[in-house]
Amino acid sequence: MNDPKHRTQLSLEGWQYESLKARGEREGRSLSDLVREAVTEYLADRSSAAGGGGRFDKIRGVAEDREVAGRDHDRILYGKAE
Repeated sequence: MNDPKHRTQLSLEGWQYESLKARGEREGRSLSDLVREAVTEYLADRSSAAGGGGRFDKIRGVAEDREVAGRDHDRILYGKAE
């Protein structure tokens, strides 16, 4: 069963609005849908970080990967090139 949606009002920067609007048009989605998705991801990241997860979830299982070395952690965690 879906939770009822609550109507709210928020103010976006011009570039945020235009970017979301353009993405919505490309993906055939509403601006509201994109904002809900972003909020869900934000809250999931925050709850994972509070519980010790978050970005560290990305390196789970690294010890079993024979192709990855300790020096690769910045690339895995932050997407930084060597």
